[in-house]
Amino acid sequence: MQLGKKAYSLMLMLVLSVVSGLVAAGLIVPGLAVLTTASAAAASFVSDFPEAMEPWDPALKTTIKNSDGTLLAEIYDENRIYKPLSEIADIMIKAQVAIEDHRFYEHGAIDVSGTLRALVSTAQGTTQGGSSITQQYVRSALVLNAKAKNDTQAQLEATEDTLARKVRELSYAVSVEKEMTKDEILEAYLNISYYGGGAYGVEAAAKRWFSVSAAELTLPQAALLAGMVRNPYATDPEQFEGYATERRNNVLDRLADPEVGVITQAEADAAKAEPLGIKATIPTNGCVSSKYPFLCYMAYDELINNGSTQLGSTKEERERRLRRGGLEVITDFDKKSQDAAQKELKSGSKKIAAKDEAIGLIGFIEPGTGRVIAMAQSRPKIGNNCKTDDTGSCILNEEGKETKKWKGETYYNYFMTEDMRGADGFHGGSTFKMFTTATALAEGYGAGVTVSAKDPTQYKGKTFYNPDECGGPFKLNGSWEVFDGGGTRNLYSGVQNSANNFFATLIQSVGTCNVVKMAETLGLRLADTSRELSYYYTMPSFTLGAVEMAPISLMEAYATVASGGIHCTAVMVKTINDTVNGGEIPPRDGSNCEEKPVISEELANSISAVMRKSVEGGTSRQLWTSGIQIAGKTGTVPGNRSVLQVGYTPQIVGLSLISYDNNERFEKFWKNTSSYLRYVTLTSSGTTLQGSSADDTGTMLAHVFVPTLKRVTGGNYKNFGAPDQSILA
Repeated sequence: MQLGKKAYSLMLMLVLSVVSGLVAAGLIVPGLAVLTTASAAAASFVSDFPEAMEPWDPALKTTIKNSDGTLLAEIYDENRIYKPLSEIADIMIKAQVAIEDHRFYEHGAIDVSGTLRALVSTAQGTTQGGSSITQQYVRSALVLNAKAKNDTQAQLEATEDTLARKVRELSYAVSVEKEMTKDEILEAYLNISYYGGGAYGVEAAAKRWFSVSAAELTLPQAALLAGMVRNPYATDPEQFEGYATERRNNVLDRLADPEVGVITQAEADAAKAEPLGIKATIPTNGCVSSKYPFLCYMAYDELINNGSTQLGSTKEERERRLRRGGLEVITDFDKKSQDAAQKELKSGSKKIAAKDEAIGLIGFIEPGTGRVIAMAQSRPKIGNNCKTDDTGSCILNEEGKETKKWKGETYYNYFMTEDMRGADGFHGGSTFKMFTTATALAEGYGAGVTVSAKDPTQYKGKTFYNPDECGGPFKLNGSWEVFDGGGTRNLYSGVQNSANNFFATLIQSVGTCNVVKMAETLGLRLADTSRELSYYYTMPSFTLGAVEMAPISLMEAYATVASGGIHCTAVMVKTINDTVNGGEIPPRDGSNCEEKPVISEELANSISAVMRKSVEGGTSRQLWTSGIQIAGKTGTVPGNRSVLQVGYTPQIVGLSLISYDNNERFEKFWKNTSSYLRYVTLTSSGTTLQGSSADDTGTMLAHVFVPTLKRVTGGNYKNFGAPDQSILA
């Protein structure tokens, strides 16, 4: 029979009176401070019960999966999978009740005899059990809610060994039993309790210790878990097998006790004869251990930085929801294409090893949607493999070397901007000539208009056109000497032969600012997102790619042209399922694609008609494939510091990049080379590079481009739309 509020007030007063009587009789002699605290607590809590306890906010594990169901990672603050009583083995429920509070369904919030015993023991200075399941749930909820808010004071108050805390728990327990049924309390208790090994709740515990679900637990397994709640550290079966076995057997004996009567003594003895049978599944937390860690982190960072406000209005709120909300995040990259790109980097003809002095990238995205198809890098694992100090910096020995051997791991996703775990970016080289081509066509310079240039040409002192809104024409003060690509050419031959001086002269006419604005419109972004592209409005070297850009944004820009003018931000997350409340949560506020084309379809198709010349007999000829229309552009950074290849159709955009690594770890190596990637042999892989975008990255991308296109399209290839002849003329 459950007692009402007044009855519980009387009971609390009685309990405290008994304790005070024992003190007076000299049977227990707590310090004066303890007695004073108890009296104050009684006066406060008995006369004025607090409002109902703040509901427990369970931290639930979020999973990140690919669209084929493959698990990429689990992320959580607490390793917990909430399960209703109906999905927990009946023997587990009975074992937990038997060992912790066998009269749970018979008494109210307080088990009087147990509470009195605990209060007396606490007053003597020894903390003792005796709390009801409701009280234990209250204590755990107070602690975990305080942790979730980073409220250290509340955590302290919830765990202090004082009579004040006991009385406070009793009062909250009363309010909980008024708000929740016994089954609801027991269900919450089984899901809130800590079972050691990083497992919160019985489902996570069953998986952690026995690699089964909570519904599949057997009698000896359930007894072990039930016994762990009281002291999950001391009963850790991997660390203290003997004590864990003893505790399990205590639970079995309790289940067989006539007072409980759940099993017979014979059943208990048979269960005690079984070994613990630990079959552990070690939980992983985060993307580091994922097979595809950087794709996983792209999804994670995408939702934190740019996710829907339904996930949270701030970055901190969205991260908290991801780590505590029990969500199912679904990505949509193509595993076969990802694996093929990674294999090409690892063992292709131009393989780049993780420990090499250079960095290699191969990636694909889908025009018109922004879907990331693949994103492989030559350092596919996360980490630095050195001992770190409190700041995360590597600890060096007396010789200034790292204290552990580096294994070619990195924390950088080299495709991305710095705010998305990217590095400091890469120059784009001649791939930027597409922006000048697009601007020239947009400004009325037909594809057949010829431009004459000398080779080499020094542009210092020459006047460059800029519109009035960009400050008007300007004279270049610094030295800028350009080599290659002289003579008289038009856009077709300029692109086909990647003529540097042709494009340097062309940007002089169409306006540097206009070219930079076109690049920005199409989707180009600097690796350092705190900087604006407007910085380059008066830097004509922009046409030759002297910009620290994020490779993913270069792919986006080309995808805008490939799609017919629709700009889409590259995305990894397809859907988010709310496993707690049901339904879906939108990954983003609105679409990742612009509602309207950023350039006309006619202009986009005309740009592609020109860029096809790079593949059809030009520097990107490695990509040429009979029967498939492919456009693209190579890029070589001055001094052969980097080489790039971009290829695209209306259905995919692919990029390959090899760059020297400017990390100080390789400073000596690059000082001893005459021209960076030009005829250099990398140490780890033994690969000799040509320093040529056509021979190096062109070959690399060609090996995986058409197979990826076939996988994505099923062989249903699309041609580019017809160009606008009035634009080309």
